[in-house]
Parts: sequence; structure tokens; C-alpha cells
Amino acid sequence: MKKVLITLVLAFMVINLQAQVDRSKMPQPGPSPEINLKEAQRFELSNGLKVLVVENHKLPRVSIQLQIDNSPIREGEKAGVSSLTSSLLGNGSKSISKDDFNEEVDFLGASMNFGSQSAFASSLSKYFPRILELMADAAINPNFTQEEFEKEKAKLITGLKSQEKDVASIASRVQNALAYGVKHPYGEFATEETVNNVTLADVEKFYSDYFTSANSYLIVIGDVKFEEVQKLVKKNFSPWTKKTSISVGYTKPSNAQYTQINFVDVPNAVQSEIAVQNLVDLKMSDPDYFSALVANQILGGGGEARLFLNLREDKGYTYGSYSRIGNDKYAPSTFRATASVRNVVTDSSVVEMLKEIDLITKKPVSAEELKNTKAKYLGNFVLALEKPETIARYALNIETEGLSKDFYKTYIERINAITVEDVQKAAKKYFSSSNARIVVTGKGSDVIENLEKVTFNNKKVPVLYFDKYGNKTEKPDYNAATPEGVTAQSVLDTYFKAIGGKDKLEAVQSTFTTAEASMGGATLQMITKVTSKNQSLTNILFGGNSVNKNVFDGTKGYVMAQGQKIDYTEAQITDAKKEIYPFSGLNNKDAKLEGIEPYEGGKAYKLKMSEKRTSFFDTETGLKVKDVVIQEQGGQKVSSTVAYSNYKEANGIMFPHTISISAGPQKFDFNVSEIKINEGVSDEDFK
Repeated sequence: MKKVLITLVLAFMVINLQAQVDRSKMPQPGPSPEINLKEAQRFELSNGLKVLVVENHKLPRVSIQLQIDNSPIREGEKAGVSSLTSSLLGNGSKSISKDDFNEEVDFLGASMNFGSQSAFASSLSKYFPRILELMADAAINPNFTQEEFEKEKAKLITGLKSQEKDVASIASRVQNALAYGVKHPYGEFATEETVNNVTLADVEKFYSDYFTSANSYLIVIGDVKFEEVQKLVKKNFSPWTKKTSISVGYTKPSNAQYTQINFVDVPNAVQSEIAVQNLVDLKMSDPDYFSALVANQILGGGGEARLFLNLREDKGYTYGSYSRIGNDKYAPSTFRATASVRNVVTDSSVVEMLKEIDLITKKPVSAEELKNTKAKYLGNFVLALEKPETIARYALNIETEGLSKDFYKTYIERINAITVEDVQKAAKKYFSSSNARIVVTGKGSDVIENLEKVTFNNKKVPVLYFDKYGNKTEKPDYNAATPEGVTAQSVLDTYFKAIGGKDKLEAVQSTFTTAEASMGGATLQMITKVTSKNQSLTNILFGGNSVNKNVFDGTKGYVMAQGQKIDYTEAQITDAKKEIYPFSGLNNKDAKLEGIEPYEGGKAYKLKMSEKRTSFFDTETGLKVKDVVIQEQGGQKVSSTVAYSNYKEANGIMFPHTISISAGPQKFDFNVSEIKINEGVSDEDFK
């Protein structure tokens, strides 16, 4: 009986509510909720160090962040000095050696690292006093030694050398250099030459000039008491001598006078890196700051944004296209829309990106787009409030960016107040298609012809050419004359001679190669077996398990990947019979010489080996430097590049000991560990 009564009461309540609510009308939104944002507690030392403390006792952990708020620093002919300063800071102090310092940090289960103008540490809260003491000691009394300086300098130069052929690194460097100019702090970059200009004395001077207390903030977050923090910080950081950082002026950069394509030729590029960019004067304290963020989110802020939907979902040009707008109180920042696209659609991608930027400045966004974007921002904001480091970051922004005290307390209200008109106004102000600098970094021989035909808004977009360091240069010449008498066969004969001689190569019945590459800290292993009977096996293993296996037994073949076996087509069998041999070209009578092309190491003869494979041979050494392979995927032609370098002798024959495989955005550098000739291979391997 009791259950029946409850059911009747509930039913009556539902009927009554339905009678009172008019569901034909959209409910009116309530007032924006008030954010009860806990403010960081604050104190300041006499040397200028400002300290912000956020207590959070949920977990027995604490983090410490030291941030020095300096204006941009130009390093000029000694570019790289800040990186070296960063590397040398945290290597102990004048009172504790590097090894003892690192050993104690590890023993306490803590972490600590330094930048050229920052430091960060985290630990269990019970070790907070000691970790704070170690951080302060390393920051105030750094242990700069010539031995460590030489080690870090060598590591930095090695890193720079490794970036010389990396297309993404080249693109990023040139994008900044062209946006700001190489004499601006944001446009300059380190080279082997500038790093070699740096001495230990330069590092010490950089530290003295810029690692100073006057513009410094120390943020402590976690399971601590304000009074304890105040006591410990005063004890450990008061010895830091009060000093103001040196401020150096620089010329204000300017936008391009007209929309233009700035092309950087990187012959080893397997795809084009595109950035449509312009400078913006935007600060967090600006009234239209939030409107600019929302406009950018709608244009290119994620997988639901216009650039992504156009270039990936609709056109299939790329894995993703995004945009970002920066803010900076010291200097202009950039608006930048980016995409990594296939060579064949580089010109089309440029046009589509310009179209989307142009459209959002000329036509109001939809109410639905604005509603969804607001919801995303507000959701992220509310979730972020659960993290104590968020409170600390907000407190630091209020201190350093000149924000009002209620900037974050009224965040939801500010976002909700943005209108369609506000978005269009911000887009028109900060996004430009009329004086955009379109930086394209890619393989010129594949893309320049079509890039030079690009038009937008009935105007031809001019193409200007730059080298890998942002210097203006001439258009690359891809029609270099082939020397008289050079043929496909003569190129192959020179190659055979360079690696050991045709007689030695023809005596090879099989090769067995083992190589390894690093992937996210793990190791990929590649095992390759090839015979003179047109048999081949390439097996890629991850953690000892095969992830991709390609087998051809001389008459038929298959690919095994992700548990699926796909047999060779007739066309693939025909190509395999032409190409598979311990030394490519020995049995290929159909190779055609297509000319000379530049590549990252010089110039190379281009030989069409089959419909799907093109090989390149250095004009000076005769060695094969790369293969470009075209494959069908999902009805589209996709190219991959296999580069060969670091040739070394094995059994009297020169083999490449570094094999770099690039496909789309992925690149793997395999280092050969073992080569066997005429051993370790049997017919069973190709079943």
C-alpha cells in the first residue's frame, strides 16, 4: 500500500509539472554562476622576490616554481647562451657537487629542473624544507664548471646538427625568422657557429644579467602552511642579492605588405609544412582578449573547428589543421594557421586555409558555433579549477599581466557576454588574408610549379624564395643539365663501382641485415633478408613482436599487419620481380634517367626504376642516397622516402648503416647493427 501511494504521489507531481511548463519555449538561461576562486596568499622579500602560496592539503605533495619575468632577450652572435645557461643550472652548487646534488634529489623521490630564467621542483611535502633549500642553493650559487660547459656545448651542437634535415624544425625556425626578423629575440636562432662563439664567461654573464631577483616570482603549491613557507623562503632566498635585469631594446617587427608565399626548399621533405601567419598586438588585459580566443577556437582550435573540418574531414589533405593566437605584453605575438599536407595538395591547401581565414573575417559565425565554443571554454575552465596549479597560474597572471583582481572570478560572465559581432570584429582585427605571410617548407621539385599558379580573391599570390635560415634566395633550379654521356646505366655502373664493384656484388647470393630505431623511448627492430632469387623479407618488430611483415618468395608475396594478411596484386608482383635483388639495379634493364635534382646533401641523378620507385644517386660520390616509393592507400597515392647514409664497409662492400624511413608525419632512423652476406638466409624465411 505504501509503494502504491508513493507511485501515485510521484505521478501526480509529474502531471502537475507538465501542466505548468510550456515546453514549446526555450528555457531562459539563469545568471552566470559566481566563481569562488580562492586567492593565493602573498608576501615579498626585500630583494624583490614575490612569493605566492596556494595551500592544498588533499595530497601530501608540494610543487615549487620559480619564474623570472624578463622582457625578450636578444643573444645575437652568441645565440645559444641561454640554452647553455639552462643546461648548467641545477648541476649542484658551490657547496654541493653535481653528483651529490642529483643523488640526494633522487633519494628523496623528488624532481628538479632549471631553465635559463626559471626553476621547478616537486616532492612529498615532508621533504619540502630540504627541496626548497636545494633549489635556492642551486639558483643563487650555481656551480658553473668548464668541464660541464664543454659537455653541454657538445650536446647542443649535436642536437642542432640533427635538426638540419628535420623538416618540422626547419619550418619552425624560418616561420619565426620571417615573422620577426633574425635580429629580434623571437626571430633569432642558434647555429653551430653562434654556439661555438659562447664561452663559459658568457654563460656566467648571462646568468648575472638575467637570473635576478627583482622580477622574480616563487609559487608554492600543495600540502604546506603559509607561515612555514614564509619562514623557509626568507631563510633560503634572502641571500639572493637584489638586482634588476638588463633591458635591451629591439626594432618592432611588421607584417608583410601583401599576401605572399615564402617558400623554403627542403628536398628530403615527404610532405609540406604550411603556416599562414601574421603578427598581432594582443595582451591578456585587452578588452577583446576573450573574443579573439573564441574566434580562433572556431577557426582552428580543434577537431570540430573550421580548418580541421575543411582540410581533413572534407578534403582529406592532412591529418589535421589548426590555428593559434598568442598574446604578449612585451612584443607582438603571432596568429598562425598550420597544416602538414601531402605534396600534391600543397597549393590547394594554401587556398583553402586562406578561404577559411577570409570567411571568418567577412561573414558572422553561426550562433551554434558560438554556443558550442563557449561551452567548451567554460567546461575546460571549470575542470581546471580542480587543480591547485591552476590557482597559482591565475595568481601569477594577475601579477605579471596587469589584470584586474576579478579577472578570473568573472571569467564565465565574460565568455557568456561574447556576441557573434564581437567574434567577427576580433577576427577582422587579428586574422589577415590581405597581408598574410604563407610560409611553405617542402620539396620544391614537387610543389613549386603549382604554388606559382595560386590565386586568391582574383589575385595571383607571389612566391618568394628563402633558404633554411630565412635568407632570401633565388628560385631553385630543377632543370640542371645532365652531363653529356650520362645515362641510367652509367649512373648505376658508377654506383656499383662505388660500393665495391660489380663482380663482388654479383657474387652475393643473400644479405641479412638487422637494424634498430628509437620510438618514444622504445626500440623498433627491422630485419631484412634479400636473395638473388627475387626473394625478400622485411620484418618490423616492436617489443619482440612483429608489427609489419612484408614477404616475397620470387613469384608471390604478401603484407602482414595488425593480424591481417594482404596478398600482392599482379602489379606489385611485376614490380617486385624487377626491384628485389641484394643490390637494386643489377637486374633492372628498364631504369630511366629523369635528370638531376638537389637533395639535402647536394645534387643527385634521378632514376625511374619502376612505376612506383624512383632512386637518387649522388652526382659526386655515386652512392644511392634515397628511394621514393609511391603506394596506393584508400584510393590515394601516398609517397614514402627511404634515405641512405653513413656508408661503411662490410665484407668488402659498402652498405648504408643509417636508413631513414619517412611516411607522412612519421620518420624513423634505423641504425644498422649487423650485416651478414651469404649466410643466415633460407627459403623457409619467405613462406
